Amino acid sequence: MLAAPLSADELRPAVLELTQTGQDTWSLEWTVPVTPSTRGQAFPLAEPVIPRNCALLGEPVRRAAPLALLGRANLQCSDELAGTEFGLSGLIGNNDAIARYVPLDAPVQSFRLTREVPIAVIAAKPDRWAVARDYFVIGAEHILFGWDHLLFVIALVFLVGGGWAVVTAATAFTVAHSITLVATTLGYTGLPSRPVEALIALSIVFLAVEVMRALREPDRKTWTRRAPWIVAFAFGLLHGFGFAGALADIGLPETEIASSLIAFNVGVEAGQLLVIAVLMLLLSLLRRSAASAETPALRLATYGIGITGSFWLFERIVG
Repeated sequence: MLAAPLSADELRPAVLELTQTGQDTWSLEWTVPVTPSTRGQAFPLAEPVIPRNCALLGEPVRRAAPLALLGRANLQCSDELAGTEFGLSGLIGNNDAIARYVPLDAPVQSFRLTREVPIAVIAAKPDRWAVARDYFVIGAEHILFGWDHLLFVIALVFLVGGGWAVVTAATAFTVAHSITLVATTLGYTGLPSRPVEALIALSIVFLAVEVMRALREPDRKTWTRRAPWIVAFAFGLLHGFGFAGALADIGLPETEIASSLIAFNVGVEAGQLLVIAVLMLLLSLLRRSAASAETPALRLATYGIGITGSFWLFERIVG
């Protein structure tokens, strides 16, 4: 009777790119994801902010794509752009943006924009660590706010229980999704996103079922419980395709592909390790303070994970 609708936006950052095309001419392109909170509205709430010494050449061109709103404008700039600002005004919610400054005869500069800091200042000399920092944060956010990956990690911890088995399973998951993330990003392999997302949901349901079996029959040793690292590795390959899809939406700076890819992957791992550490701490406190409540709490949490994964599975199959 007190139910209310709940919505969540997919973690897909906006992208803004300022590219030099001539001595004093520039091209400005931007992509703003369409989310449940912005779908159906007029063109993006996030509008580009151009450097103060630049002027528009004609009207910007805007068009709608299936999952994003796209814009393009040509600029003429009267002086050097070092020290000037550009960005996206009106970023909402948890939406971030990646802004790139691409001059003809200087290194590319990348910036991470947020609702609190939606404007970037073009540096005369770029910070070599800026790209790595930004992609590290994006990678960590993707695991912390990417609920499907997060629920898989939580269910894996529930299944394994603790000790070295957690370390082994987490390492197998890390190695597996790192393989497919790097291979897909560099163009060596790839899978369509829709079946990948459905299989990721299926992996969550599978682990939830295995956790419930373990709670009902703690002495029964299935092959999943005997070698959880195999399951973690197999499903980690699928999750790597999911991470690669998120990274493809963001894009990689052409001059910093290696560093940004490594930083994104390290960020994912940092977020994953943080989740595992916090979860192990909470489980340890529960066992010490209220051991009798551990099994009911795990059962309730696992039902929630399984129901959520099942919903995602049907949603991603049916569309």
